[in-house]
Amino acid sequence: MDFHSPYFFGYLFGLIHLLGLIAAIHAVFTVRTAQGAIAWAMSLIFVPYLTLIPYLVFGRSTFDAYIDARRQANQEMHTAIADLNWRPWVEEALAARSSASYASLRAMPKLGRMPCLANNQVSLLINGKATFDAIFDAIGQASQVVLIQFFIIHDDALGKRLQALLLQKAAEGVEIYVLYDSVGSHALPHEYSEVLRQAGVKVRAFATRRGWLNRFQVNFRNHRKIVVVDGVTGFVGGHNVGDEYLGANPKLSPWRDTHVKISGPVIACLQESFAEDWFWASRHLPPLILPDTYEDDGVLCQVLASGPADPQETCSLFFVEAIHAATERVWITTPYYIPDEAVFAALRLAVLRGVDVRILLPSRPDHKIVYAASSLFAFDAVRAGVRMFRYTPGFLHQKVVLVDSDISAIGSANMDNRSFRLNFEIMLLTVDSQFASEVESMLEADFAVSKEITVEDTRQTHRLQKLGMRIARLISPIL
Repeated sequence: MDFHSPYFFGYLFGLIHLLGLIAAIHAVFTVRTAQGAIAWAMSLIFVPYLTLIPYLVFGRSTFDAYIDARRQANQEMHTAIADLNWRPWVEEALAARSSASYASLRAMPKLGRMPCLANNQVSLLINGKATFDAIFDAIGQASQVVLIQFFIIHDDALGKRLQALLLQKAAEGVEIYVLYDSVGSHALPHEYSEVLRQAGVKVRAFATRRGWLNRFQVNFRNHRKIVVVDGVTGFVGGHNVGDEYLGANPKLSPWRDTHVKISGPVIACLQESFAEDWFWASRHLPPLILPDTYEDDGVLCQVLASGPADPQETCSLFFVEAIHAATERVWITTPYYIPDEAVFAALRLAVLRGVDVRILLPSRPDHKIVYAASSLFAFDAVRAGVRMFRYTPGFLHQKVVLVDSDISAIGSANMDNRSFRLNFEIMLLTVDSQFASEVESMLEADFAVSKEITVEDTRQTHRLQKLGMRIARLISPIL
């Protein structure tokens, strides 16, 4: 090819436009939302010079390679644990079906891949100290296997405490498996993991760039936070491993977050979720433990593991179903409020039904563009009759849903497109009036130190600020 030929740039531009057209056709067939498909297709056709590379990175919405790996993982799990009689909880599942409250979530039995089970024990862990004290105490008592999964692990004081504890337990002969997201933990030095590996700890990064078709892919991220100790005690919630989660970042302190401690049959479902992710990262299964007996009483729980390998938008549909099920109230806390049309429509309909709809957001931004987009969506919600609040003491990172007087959900999912369609997330749904009462008291304390957003606030916002919010909203699908 003669680079000095007058035809060279014509051929180059023609090739770029051809690739843009092919990518636009791919977007029309694969992007899950009509708005997203139109946005990608139009930009790829008219300005492929600017959008081809971003489409390679951010354009895909279905993680096909993970689907194949999960299918293989499930086959191997069924073979490996056949003697354990995995998922033997007929009575627990029947108890869940007989619950009127759970029945109000009519789609949940089919929406979630894992069953709702009775006879679980759950306890709230409010903020970082309570959470990591409980996690470290459980790991300290481990005798067989510890499974650990976080989106972010930092090599700071908290991260070093975790590392030291894992080294101690590995020396005692405990099998330890650590999984972190390669994007979320991009700042984690290689030495941190290598020290653990040399001590016998199995450490893997969850990366989505395995295989030729995924080599540019960083859009799918594993946002789950799971700890399981000896197949008996589990933890899920909003915390990652970092000093900021203990309030050490002055700009965001005090950090407001929530985790939950669990025991009972539902722990097997947490292990399944971890095993699928570990299999993607390593092509091997971790040990799976099922206790011989469980306590005879407890609460109904269902693990909802969602992600871009699901046949449908599980996380978004969960929020829609929870909001539609509300007859008295639906209270939601989320650090990032960028709802899709279905979720926003469900919120508006709940208001029209007379439901007490409240959403609690942070008053301090950790990501300014996300905060700007979230603010505009919040203004729209206020005009629709949704009560919106901003938590004033510090940064609010918890992900909690409370429906009526007995349904609650705590986990890792935010109310944004990334959680709805792009991230692997996990939520623990609990159906129990006493536990819901504890969640209610926790949220009432949060609302008491929050400022409500009013219609007047929407009017007083400067035009330039509103312009910035609208620009931020345009790119909200990939935030």
